[in-house]
Amino acid sequence: MTILVTGGAGFIGSNFVLDWLAQSDETVINLDKLTYAGNLENLASLQADGRHIFVRGDVGDRVLVDGLLAEHRPRAVLHFAAESHVDRSIHGPEDFIQTNIVATFRLLEAARTYWSALPVTEQVDFRFLHVSTDEVYGALSPDDPPFAETNRYEPNSPYSASKAASDHLVRAWHHTYGMPVLTTNCSNNYGPYHFPEKLIPLMIVNALAGKPLPVYGNGLQVRDWLYVKDHCSAIRRVLEAGALGETYNIGGWNEKPNIEIVQRVCELLDEMRPKADGSSYKMQITHVVDRPGHDRRYAIDARKIERELGWKPAETFDTGIRKTVQWYLDNPAWVEHVQTGAYHDWVAKQYEVA
Repeated sequence: MTILVTGGAGFIGSNFVLDWLAQSDETVINLDKLTYAGNLENLASLQADGRHIFVRGDVGDRVLVDGLLAEHRPRAVLHFAAESHVDRSIHGPEDFIQTNIVATFRLLEAARTYWSALPVTEQVDFRFLHVSTDEVYGALSPDDPPFAETNRYEPNSPYSASKAASDHLVRAWHHTYGMPVLTTNCSNNYGPYHFPEKLIPLMIVNALAGKPLPVYGNGLQVRDWLYVKDHCSAIRRVLEAGALGETYNIGGWNEKPNIEIVQRVCELLDEMRPKADGSSYKMQITHVVDRPGHDRRYAIDARKIERELGWKPAETFDTGIRKTVQWYLDNPAWVEHVQTGAYHDWVAKQYEVA
């Protein structure tokens, strides 16, 4: 048996591939374009593992995707590939439109063509699982209940608008063509292999380098935090038992303001890697001008996946953030490589890709 994973060298995708192969002998075909956030060094432990077949390419390349589906005949496609950084979408939205909308459409069409040609017994078992975000729902006020699957879509950034569009395409392909799809909308992930432009890894990396810790505005924007390995276990569960055409919100039940996250990271670093002069990393916190259209609060209601599929996160924020900080302390070479681009040289050497 085989599954096809798109974006499997990115943060969430690589964690999923590692997690999947730690628990299953089912082969993973890993298709990734290797943009700035795709890093095969995340998957170095699988270099000699025949269950992991890496293919460098664009998920929107129909010829390539059609060929992979025909050759490997996967029982499922798990679509992680996306442009995912809000700030980048504000300054350069076109890449988000092309990757998150156009390429998703092309992938859906490739999967539909493949699925339609399968024997009926295999059609019944096939799944297309689309991984999305809670940002499609817009923002919450302090008194609003967390986002449920029934919330109206109200995206506020080019990134979230592009992901909302891709969610609608997946839904339409199910209702129009009968495609056996599943969609997950997750809250903010954190954990190992997170590219250091996002809040938590950026704070860890900057703190250790003695740089300012930039916090947008007053830092009171609230997010729900989900440890990435919990997210992986939820996706496995949805793939295994999710009802066709359904959406499942995946959250960690960890609502916290950004400033509290930054302060907690500083406290853990004070404990785990104290400065020689005894001062706190909190002294490096710097408030900067807020970004345009910054949503004030996201929060996920994860009761549906708990009620229908029996899934709950295993980590609290305290346990997950400690593991995350420790991982970055233990892997300085990985951090240096992704910051300098040295990992591209490593990829070329190890995997012989240009």
